[in-house]
Amino acid sequence: MSDERAERIADFIEPLRVKPGSRVHLGRDFDPRFKAGLKKRDGVELLRTGVSLLAEYQDRLAAQDTYGVLLCLQAIDAGGKDGTIRHVMSGVNPQGVKVSSFKVPSAEELDHDYLWRYACRLPTRGEIAIFNRSHYEEVLVVRVHPENLARQRLPEESSGPDVWDRRYREINRWERYLTDNGFKVLKIFLNLSEEEQRARFLKRIDRPEKNWKFSAADVLERRRWDDYQDAFSAMLSATSTKWAPWYVVPADRKWFARICAAAVLVHTLMDIDPQYPDVGDEARQALLATRRDLEREAPAGAPADPYSESASRRHGKKKHGKKKHRKHKRG
Repeated sequence: MSDERAERIADFIEPLRVKPGSRVHLGRDFDPRFKAGLKKRDGVELLRTGVSLLAEYQDRLAAQDTYGVLLCLQAIDAGGKDGTIRHVMSGVNPQGVKVSSFKVPSAEELDHDYLWRYACRLPTRGEIAIFNRSHYEEVLVVRVHPENLARQRLPEESSGPDVWDRRYREINRWERYLTDNGFKVLKIFLNLSEEEQRARFLKRIDRPEKNWKFSAADVLERRRWDDYQDAFSAMLSATSTKWAPWYVVPADRKWFARICAAAVLVHTLMDIDPQYPDVGDEARQALLATRRDLEREAPAGAPADPYSESASRRHGKKKHGKKKHRKHKRG
């Protein structure tokens, strides 16, 4: 990967990044319809490039087996989390990706600390884990609906008015602990406008194949729009850190949101820069000995090493093509 391409990706996502220590007001600071001057027809090729890069770097991440990556996706209802996962991760090896969705906590989960159920779904080394909703629900839904905090049965001294500031600190420290142990944390907030949410809800009602996605509870939550915007803004302000930054992705245009999500993930993997392991001289000699044994087993008339001979033919064609090209230029 060229430094030039890495710089272009970094420049592309920089406007989306929440600067650590800044005070965020979603309605003022981030435009849900922003598209960086791109057109939708350009998005197809850009997303294809992003997916290709993800496949390459995921393979290297798994082979190196040193780092893991946690991607947290947050959005209001109809924000596009499922579609983002489906499109952005379409080209990667499913064995190296784990997606977890978090709904209402179970009785067992409520019997543990609030981060326990999320810790149980963290990635292993060499793996990408995606949280479709995440531990940030504990300072979003729980904050907008205080009755959920009561269900967690916290001691009286732990449920006072400073509970949210304390949880922000605890989450920041937890994410720092993860990164210090080789697990990169990146966080994407899909920023949807109120009008686009309304349109998407209507689409789910009007199209029979989308009816299953509609829930009357989502409309009830929509009535708390301002409360959620305040909770999102407070979350972004308090928990975007140098080691685990937030990226606010404009979500009104699905195609652009997917390009942005792919770019953020590629940027993180490029920063890790995982490498295929070097097997070493002794292991290399063992491989060559095994290769000779396998070549001797070739049936009569079959190439000793089909892959090697095929590669040589391809290389020869490339050289021949270059010679023809040079001859044409001399003429």
